[in-house]
Amino acid sequence: MSEQSVLVPSVLTEENGSARSLILNRPKSINAIDHEMVTEIAERLDAWSGDDAVEAVVLYGAGERGLCAGGDIVAIHRDASALSGNPDSTDVDAENSPSAKFWFDEYRLNAAISRYPKSYVAIMDGIVMGGGVGVSAHGNIRIVTDRTRLAMPEVGIGFVPDVGGTHLLSRVPDGLGLYAGLTAAHLRGADALAMGLADHFVPSDSLPAFIEAIGTSGVDAAIEQYATDAPASELAAQRDWIAEAFAAETISEIIDRCRAVGTEAAAKTADTIAAKSPTALAVTLRSLREAAADATLEDTLVREYRVSLRCLLHPDMAEGIRAQVIDKDRNPSWAEFSEAGVDAFFAPLPHDLTFPA
Repeated sequence: MSEQSVLVPSVLTEENGSARSLILNRPKSINAIDHEMVTEIAERLDAWSGDDAVEAVVLYGAGERGLCAGGDIVAIHRDASALSGNPDSTDVDAENSPSAKFWFDEYRLNAAISRYPKSYVAIMDGIVMGGGVGVSAHGNIRIVTDRTRLAMPEVGIGFVPDVGGTHLLSRVPDGLGLYAGLTAAHLRGADALAMGLADHFVPSDSLPAFIEAIGTSGVDAAIEQYATDAPASELAAQRDWIAEAFAAETISEIIDRCRAVGTEAAAKTADTIAAKSPTALAVTLRSLREAAADATLEDTLVREYRVSLRCLLHPDMAEGIRAQVIDKDRNPSWAEFSEAGVDAFFAPLPHDLTFPA
């Protein structure tokens, strides 16, 4: 029986005094989020937003491994393989794919979380990647722990940060957001705090009591009682050379500047970036720089939706997922890069992402 069985709901809810918990419940897949889960979360949030008895919503993941490892990457691979493998595939074909329909609703959920009218407490414990960032880092109260491993790992599979990730990373100073987006680096809780991607640090062993206190004493009192100082951020300590290297105009120049720093960490960063999809890197760099000028998260999500669908049509996404997730040979064969082809990722779609009035 699969985790998606009606006997094992993929999203659980609990009532705790004045709080309501949303629990992502696919622990075998580190709570990877799918379309059904997006729909359930959206419906619950909408219902609770108008309920005067509810003062806070708490999001966390079932199991010991993390909040959410991202989207259902195997399902996305099926669409990417079919679309990129057919030279006659069009934007309309991409729009009609299950992945596009999932992203359409997922990105609308990300926007709804960002403007949720009540306290939205995201427990970013353990692994928090991709779609897991989308349902947590747009909340108004973001909790990290000593176990947090946060990442936007999309470039490693020939994809581009989405779920509003380019909006978040583009607003991180000193090139640290660009670093995270272009390297797919795993960020610890202290790093996320230093980058402005989280708000409070709560030790992981205090989480059950912290969640209980939100419902009995209120969010502010729970934070006052259980939040502690985070350890120093190892990434923030490297901000000087990162700021200099990632201010370069192009990916190749960023790599060259990293190599010129002359430290082991910088050289490893250069090697990490150089191994990623050249197309995904170039599109990510442009996405992050354009997102920095966006007035709203919704503006960014419209662009990300365009880019995501064009990634389905480009061979690097299917190849990247194959190499990292399906065959696990870790040896992708990336398509030849064309600077002129980058513009096509950003062109309007026949039916762009829209948001409720």
